[in-house]
Amino acid sequence: MSARTLPLLFLNLGGEMLYILDQRLRAQSIPGEKARKDEWTDVDRKRVMNDIITTMFNKKFMEELFKPQELYSKKALRTVYDRLAHASIMRLNQASMDKLYDLMTMAFKYQVLLCPRPKDILLVTFNHLDAIKDFIRDSPGILNQVDETFRQLIETYSCLSAGEFQLIRQTLLIFFQDMHIRVSIFLKDKVQNSNGRFVLPISGPVPWGTEVPGLIRVFNHNGDEVKRTEFTTDGNYVTPQREGSFDLYGDRVLKLGTNMYSVSRPVETHMSGSSKNLASHAKENIVPNPLAKEELNFLARLLGGLEVKKPGGSETGFRLNLFTTDEEEEHAALTRPEELSYKVINIEATQEPGRRAELSRILGEMEVAEPRPPSAGKGEDLLALMDGL
Repeated sequence: MSARTLPLLFLNLGGEMLYILDQRLRAQSIPGEKARKDEWTDVDRKRVMNDIITTMFNKKFMEELFKPQELYSKKALRTVYDRLAHASIMRLNQASMDKLYDLMTMAFKYQVLLCPRPKDILLVTFNHLDAIKDFIRDSPGILNQVDETFRQLIETYSCLSAGEFQLIRQTLLIFFQDMHIRVSIFLKDKVQNSNGRFVLPISGPVPWGTEVPGLIRVFNHNGDEVKRTEFTTDGNYVTPQREGSFDLYGDRVLKLGTNMYSVSRPVETHMSGSSKNLASHAKENIVPNPLAKEELNFLARLLGGLEVKKPGGSETGFRLNLFTTDEEEEHAALTRPEELSYKVINIEATQEPGRRAELSRILGEMEVAEPRPPSAGKGEDLLALMDGL
């Protein structure tokens, strides 16, 4: 497992979340002069996007995120996105939040699978950040926050070897290996089978720095080429014209990670049979996790700077539906397998007097298993940790 995977996972999933929310908000928005008080306008859409991006790229949050650490469980990360999605006036019910998370995870899983070489995961991340910057191009302050994260990515990952990127890719694939949600866009494009597994192409551009298959060269002990043998391949391979830019600005060349919702088309998610029977694959929902207490410590640090904005005064939160109709949303909530439902953990990491009681209550409700003997730097008591915030 790579200790440098978490920032890439968070930023790419966050980018996919913003793509989906932007598309749905645009689809449901009404011109300002015609909108009722409870209907979305383009001003509301921009406000939601700005609020979420501001929270997502919070300086303290990013500092914690970029510290070398192991990847935490799906539940722990899902909690972060629940909190992030509600960082503005927008409200999602459980079914819509489940669908949003399914779309996010399957899109990024597909991108990781298709990366020509492990290092290209960084280009996928840059594509997401480029698009996020376009969302907030009229807000210089937020733009500076995203640019600062860009610089952190370049500083952290530009010096890593090909082997370290391969370890990052393996860590991501392990995280996604039991997720087989069917998505209509992928099904229509025939890149996903009916069982939720992706179809990988056998043709196309080869990774940058490699040659098109079809030639075997034999060298002697002096390094001189002594024999060549050509062979035919089933795929149609091409050499890439140039390498994508790993700078703050530039042509990424690679299109993975760009906004696939820019062309309006419906996106549905369907549970495959293997995902409906997660009892045999996702036992973390049943068996107590020995690291649960450490994960709560991690979330307490990570979410300390994230405050969910509550509508002030007479303003009410706007509900966003990721389904075509309210009836579809209600049906999805009723038919969703119970083991796939997640509860939101609200961790109040503030200096208010009542925080100890609140955190104790959370620990009690979560039925946290006793952790294994802590390693150096881990295992701090949650309440003690919160004293330092």
